[in-house]
Amino acid sequence: MGFIDLHCHSNASDGTLTPSQVVALAARENLSAIALTDHDTTAGIKEAAKTANQLEIELIPGIEFSCVYQGTEIHILGLFINEDDQDFSSALQDLCDIRQKRNEEMLSRFQADHFSITMEDLQEGNRDTVITRAHFARTLVKKGYASSLEQAFRHYLQYGGRYCIRKEKVTPERIMEILTNNHAFSSLAHIMQYQFSWKENEALLAFLKKLGLSGLEVYHSSHNQSQSARLLELAEIYGLLPTGGSDFHGANKPDIQIGTGRGGLCLPYRLLEKIKEEQNRNHSFASASAQDLVSAKASGLPHHAKEHTKRNTAE
Repeated sequence: MGFIDLHCHSNASDGTLTPSQVVALAARENLSAIALTDHDTTAGIKEAAKTANQLEIELIPGIEFSCVYQGTEIHILGLFINEDDQDFSSALQDLCDIRQKRNEEMLSRFQADHFSITMEDLQEGNRDTVITRAHFARTLVKKGYASSLEQAFRHYLQYGGRYCIRKEKVTPERIMEILTNNHAFSSLAHIMQYQFSWKENEALLAFLKKLGLSGLEVYHSSHNQSQSARLLELAEIYGLLPTGGSDFHGANKPDIQIGTGRGGLCLPYRLLEKIKEEQNRNHSFASASAQDLVSAKASGLPHHAKEHTKRNTAE
């Protein structure tokens, strides 16, 4: 059924193309499905879904969350999210408030040192965008304070530096709780970027698995073939489904193309089919558990007593 890309960004966060443009580009590249996984926001999903329907390409509603594990920021993807869930929306707002507080402090520090930068500059005409370090980097280049995005990150936007304070810490436990309650498929993103040893990678996977992690991004633009092969082994060991994506950002990462990354990605639709199968099993189990609870209440028995009665009958 073709090829897929399960990690893409639009200008709803730190990409440079609109959600519709991301979908249209994927269609031109003959992809069968993509996931829109903007940082801490689902603002682009409805626009992307409308275009996907018109162009007959499958859109997976997604998101990318940041959290801190043992002092290192890690990212967790959520696929098949329900963006209309009120509890999920409330949790997203809390996370965006944390990010906005950090952004305002960063902006204040730049302005205190006489950088001519405003919030409107960072928003680039999109007041609803979730501002990230990439927005600061682009603005620094446009204003002539840096010659390139790379220089902007290196000189001004290193975590813990004068201008790039760290966000209030969000724990993996909190992120996994949000995704689990939303019945989303969770996958650890680009693990090789965290520069852990293989032993530390395994410890991280074991930790997240206990929290309900479902997948591991085995295939990514920053992974070489040897690393992906090892990650596939780890996915099997820890009972995780492999996922993959380019981490497309448009002009913010010009060397990364949608669908193919830096040229080596080729992700078959079968990866997505397996994720769908897992999601269907989980939803069926959740529905059955909910029905059992309703039946138990109707019978006047507590849920655990109802289960005990079922086992005795079967025996």
